[in-house]
Amino acid sequence: IHSSQMALEIAAKAAVGAPTILGDCPFSQRVQLTLEEKKIAYHTHLIDVSNKPQWFLEVSPEGKVPVVKFDGKWVPDSDVIVGILEEKYPEPSFVTPPQFSSVGSKIFGTFVSFVKSKDSNDGTEQALVAELNALEEHLKANGPYVAGEKVTAVDLSLAPKLYHVVVALGHFKNWTIPESLTHVHNYIKLLFARESFEKTKAAKEYVIAGWLPKVNP
Repeated sequence: IHSSQMALEIAAKAAVGAPTILGDCPFSQRVQLTLEEKKIAYHTHLIDVSNKPQWFLEVSPEGKVPVVKFDGKWVPDSDVIVGILEEKYPEPSFVTPPQFSSVGSKIFGTFVSFVKSKDSNDGTEQALVAELNALEEHLKANGPYVAGEKVTAVDLSLAPKLYHVVVALGHFKNWTIPESLTHVHNYIKLLFARESFEKTKAAKEYVIAGWLPKVNP
């Protein structure tokens, strides 16, 4: 822990229906994973997104989570936050080599379309499978992580999103990642087994509760 530092403050999403429990926002978890992996002390403010506190709306007028307080100023956007953390706390480094930084970047978008889909022939499942196949090929050539032996920022961004893929599609579609994607399965196992992931993941029921209104509006 960087003990010379005051604990950083982060505002993250509380669980749907359980405002005192960590919620299912993959972007909040990405920031918390980065803080854990860098051993930075932090304090989490849980935000009930259906009933946002006044102080939070003052620091985050768009009401977006996560936001992190740097030098007295609240900063939104997990990409920006992770960049600042990397700058301020360069050790250990999680910089992803630029040629790998967009690996897997379309997985979450294709997952969202598929989990919300009401028509099994609309191509959303195939689109997700195509993205997972691309990840499989990449990991086969470069794994076990996206940039090789060592975890980098891209993995900490993908881990929470893949957790949503596994939990939400398992629940709402009774769907699992094809067994043939052995490198993807191994990658997920490695990521989910990390202590940082165990500490920061939402319980499965809160991931499901978070998607319920989006799947069945």
